[in-house]
Amino acid sequence: MATSSSTRETFGDSDTRHDEMHSTIEAWLGDLVEEVDDAVSSEQFKEWLDVQSRFHDYSHRNTLLIKLQCPHATTVAGYRTWQNEFDRHVREGEKAIWIWAPIIAKQCPECGNSPSYHERSDCEYDDTEPDEWDKGLVGFRPAPVFDVSQTEGEPLPELETEALGNANELVPGLLEAASVLEVEVEIVSSREWSHGSAKGVCQYRVGIQPLVEVRDRENEADLAVTLVHEYAHALLHGGIDTEDERTKRELEAEAVGYIVGRYFGLDTSGSAFYLAAWEGDEPETLLDRLERISSTSQEIIDAVEEVMSNE
Repeated sequence: MATSSSTRETFGDSDTRHDEMHSTIEAWLGDLVEEVDDAVSSEQFKEWLDVQSRFHDYSHRNTLLIKLQCPHATTVAGYRTWQNEFDRHVREGEKAIWIWAPIIAKQCPECGNSPSYHERSDCEYDDTEPDEWDKGLVGFRPAPVFDVSQTEGEPLPELETEALGNANELVPGLLEAASVLEVEVEIVSSREWSHGSAKGVCQYRVGIQPLVEVRDRENEADLAVTLVHEYAHALLHGGIDTEDERTKRELEAEAVGYIVGRYFGLDTSGSAFYLAAWEGDEPETLLDRLERISSTSQEIIDAVEEVMSNE
C-alpha cells in the first residue's frame, strides 16, 4: 500500500495559494483512491474480512441490548463460537451479555406457528403434514454472548488505521482552532469514554455549537486526525441524518482527516484501511465530492495555521 508523505507541505501567501492547495488536495484524493484499492486487495484486508464474515450482523434491538449491558463492546459472539471459530476462550467469571436469538423451526403455512403451538391453536390447516412444512422464524429466546474483551486466545486480525508521526504542536493547534471553527471540543480519558469502540463522536445541537468528543490516547498523530475527522462532521454534516448518506459522510470526514493530517506532515495512509472497511460507495466517490472535501480541509488548515502563527 502507498504511504502518505511525512513531509509538511507549504504554500506561499500569494494569490495562487488557494488554487495550489486545491490542485494538491485533488492529487492527494487521487492517491487516497489508489491506496484504498491497494488496501482492498491486500492479504491483511482479506484476512480481516474473512474473520468479520464469521460474526453475526445483529439487529438494531440486539445492538441496543449489547450497548446497554456492555457499553465498550466491539465484537461479540457466543461461548462456543469463540472456541470453535476463533480459538479464543471466555475468561472465567465473565458475565454474559444477553440478547434475543431467533428460533427457527417447521412453520405452519397458515398460522405461522411451530407444530407444537399449531396443535394448541385454532388453526385448522391440515393440507400437508408438519414434516413437510418449510422452516421459518417462530419466535425468540434469550441467548448469552460475550465481547472479545471478555475472551483470550488467538488474536483477531486488525487493520492498521492509525495515523503516525509527530503531532506535538498540531494537537494543541487543533484544540485552539475549535473556537475559530465554532465547534466545542473535549478530550475524554479512556476510563470515562462512553462511546464504545469509536475514536471520536460529533453531536449536533440545536441552536448551539456542535460538540466534538475524542477519546484520549498515546498516539497524538492519530488523536489529531480523529479531531480533524470529527471537525469535518461538525462543519459538513449538521442536519443530515439519512441512512443512505452515512457512508458518504464517513468518506468525506475521513478524506478531510487524511488531507489535513498529510498537510501537516503525518502519515495518514491508515485512512485507506478505514475507508476499505466501509461498505457502500466506491472510493472514486471521493473525487465526486472534491469541492466539499477541499473547502473543508482548507478551512481547518487555515484555522490551525492562524492560531499557531499567533503563539
